[in-house]
Amino acid sequence: MTLKFCSISSGSSGNCYLIKTNTTAILVDAGISARKIIDGIEASGLDYQDIQALLVTHEHIDHIKSVRTLVKKIKGLKVCSNRATFDRFCETSIAEAHFPFETGESFMIGDITVKTFNISHDAAEPVGFSFQAHGRCISLVTDTGLVTDEIYQNVKNSDLLVVEANHDIHTLQFCSYPYQTKRRILGEKGHLSNEAAGELIRDILIERKRQREVVADSDSLAERQSEQVSKAQMNSEDTSELLTDKIKDEIENKIENVPIVLLAHLSRENNFPEMAIATIKNILEAENLFEEKDLELEVLQRDTLSKMYCL
Repeated sequence: MTLKFCSISSGSSGNCYLIKTNTTAILVDAGISARKIIDGIEASGLDYQDIQALLVTHEHIDHIKSVRTLVKKIKGLKVCSNRATFDRFCETSIAEAHFPFETGESFMIGDITVKTFNISHDAAEPVGFSFQAHGRCISLVTDTGLVTDEIYQNVKNSDLLVVEANHDIHTLQFCSYPYQTKRRILGEKGHLSNEAAGELIRDILIERKRQREVVADSDSLAERQSEQVSKAQMNSEDTSELLTDKIKDEIENKIENVPIVLLAHLSRENNFPEMAIATIKNILEAENLFEEKDLELEVLQRDTLSKMYCL
């Protein structure tokens, strides 16, 4: 059993993501045409009728464009959002499909636990999501003007993190957008820049690195070995040696298990993949954090189906 992720579309022109296990399939947002969403689902190897729920982060059109159409096309589809968001785009035709949640709570869809948390955007009550199944975690944070402690705490232990890298600050400042639009994007309820995304990723990796060092500490290793031997009431020298090897293997696996970070929601006008990657790598390398050794770093394309990431 594995937890999987695929991006159907990611960008300021429309967003849609697929999260699945062997028995459960969930969409997050529906900001492109229903036809493109269905084509993307089927191209990923899944029958679109197997989608059980559509989760909505907020009510902006690049996230909800095809909600009503998908409810009509997919039998039994649940539309999951908080009430404030649903009230902004609610139509009578989809009211019966609504599955409301309170931001901050967790709930189950099939064998996936969904955790919701607040983000900072100019919408009614925007949310981020973490998905947990079979010991793995995927988190999704886009459309937020800043990284709050609540966001950080909810995403820091993710095996796969989808994080917004919307714009390059200097490119945005000198682009043709009206002043008010620039101010909105750069504000606390706007969008994350490449630099802000890089700082979040850096902080997560530094904390994870420290955690690994603690786990690998010899005193900690001896203490864990002693506790496990005592609990199992095993006293033989052979058993002790086997247990030591088991704990060492566990530590090595944790060290080798680097997180996957996917940069999302890039602006068409004020960013491009190479710039986003270069900016973030510069921030990480200043702290001796490197791609491949400490993380896998990729960009989700705007109009291209991503590969299926399997955890």
